Amino acid sequence: MIVLPVTLCAAAAAAIINIWLSVRVGQVRRSTKVSIGDDAGGPLTARMRAQLNFVENTAFVLILIAAIELAGAGGEWLAWVSGAYLLARVAHGFGMDGGALAGGRMVGSLVTMLAQIGLAVVAVLAATGRM
Repeated sequence: MIVLPVTLCAAAAAAIINIWLSVRVGQVRRSTKVSIGDDAGGPLTARMRAQLNFVENTAFVLILIAAIELAGAGGEWLAWVSGAYLLARVAHGFGMDGGALAGGRMVGSLVTMLAQIGLAVVAVLAATGRM
């Protein structure tokens, strides 16, 4: 049996983060009384975009993590990259609310891009037998 411990842990954490982001959307839906659609660029839209941005990016990251593990090119570093990515996505979620934590949006975006680029490079290196 093949076990992908980093992928499994990252996917589990991603599921929890996605639920958290979804609950945050629901909280604003309740307070703004908008059950369908968005609020034309207000706080509901920001929270909806935070969740969708998470889903858009996390799918690629999880696929890259799994592929790297399957190729035998993972290790402790992969767990650290996964953890940094997931923490950055939490920071991005808070940052999308603006205010004192607005910097989390930039940090989350930057770490997301760096993680994806780094993982993509490692995947290519593994695929070409260079790693």
